[in-house]
Amino acid sequence: MSRINIVTGIDVGTSKTRTIIAQKPQNQDEKPQIIGVGQANTFGMRKGLVVDIEETANSINESIEQAERMAGVPVEKAFISIGSSDITCQASKGAIAIGRADGEVTQDDINRAINAAQAISLPNNKEILHVIPRKYSLDSQDEIKDPIGMNGVRLEVDCLIVEGLSPYIKNMSKCLYQAGVNIEEFVLSPLAAQMATLTKRQKELGVALINIGGGTTSLAVYEEGELLQVAVIPIGGANVTNDIAIGLRTSIEVAEDIKLKYGSCLPAEINKKDEINLNKFDKNEENVVSRKHVAEIIEARVEEIFELANRELKAIDRDGMLPAGAVIVGGSSKIMGCVDLAKEILKLPTQNGFPKELGGIADKVDEPGFITAIGLIFWGLENQAESGFSSISLPPVGQSVAKSVNKIKDWLKGFLP
Repeated sequence: MSRINIVTGIDVGTSKTRTIIAQKPQNQDEKPQIIGVGQANTFGMRKGLVVDIEETANSINESIEQAERMAGVPVEKAFISIGSSDITCQASKGAIAIGRADGEVTQDDINRAINAAQAISLPNNKEILHVIPRKYSLDSQDEIKDPIGMNGVRLEVDCLIVEGLSPYIKNMSKCLYQAGVNIEEFVLSPLAAQMATLTKRQKELGVALINIGGGTTSLAVYEEGELLQVAVIPIGGANVTNDIAIGLRTSIEVAEDIKLKYGSCLPAEINKKDEINLNKFDKNEENVVSRKHVAEIIEARVEEIFELANRELKAIDRDGMLPAGAVIVGGSSKIMGCVDLAKEILKLPTQNGFPKELGGIADKVDEPGFITAIGLIFWGLENQAESGFSSISLPPVGQSVAKSVNKIKDWLKGFLP
């Protein structure tokens, strides 16, 4: 199997690290073939940030080894998700004069315009992660999606600049280096997740993707095909589990099992007499707890998550104003009543998100927690298929760190016997 035809995505989450190895389709009508899947508990991460490089690298390595054994091919490079809560974004514009004498817009003109949009002031600890073109203006004509082939004198581009924390990017680069992985690109987790779930029509009408991860919840908002907002909220499914553990005075492991098997976001729909015997989960536990009480604990935290997501929608005047509604993904989206609670808080039509069709061993990734990793595969396929400059995002400045590390790694190999 040619390594050129392989795409790998690694989603390094706060609670789980997931690796997917896929084979590129031979033509556009075929589906990507999943050939390897790995999943490991993540240690060394907190709220999307690396707090222990060694433990995080071990988690990545364990996930990769599982996927490699299944696929029968080694992982040498991969697309990596980023989902830390310090992500920020800002709008920026760049303008240039058309280069050709006949005034026809070329890809080179678009590249120069987007480069001009990057000329912004950044804090010392921040760097550009993505530069996402949203629309173009050519002379007096606005709202252009793709200006290539058009004629004019002045081209202007409206971009969304996504910024990440430099220390985090460097720390994550070190973790991947220790795990023996070359970084193809860092991808913001909600941008990866939307590649796997949202349709073109949803993004045209207006939609919010809410990805409830372990330590964070990420949000991406689209309208008229444009990315309006991305945000990462520092609360996730792990907070729900912690609340249950504290409320029931039990272990985190028992709390997680209770959340997934008996949890609900709608306490009003649960009979007061329904009880949960903790002894079924841990022989050392003897208590019997009210299932309604558990639901009340879960409702309070999940309601907070959706209220914070709604605050982000209010910041861009889109609360209750997205015709395609909200799409909920992530491991905690499986909790019963999560979609109904989201409808109530967001005042939007809401549904669970499901990944686009895949081939191969797709049944191994058929659960909400794998959405971001699947999105990394689609992101990789789309960006690798494009020649020259990517119309979705520029390679992040954060990659320069990883590339430097990889060059040093290759140089050191020359001294080995």
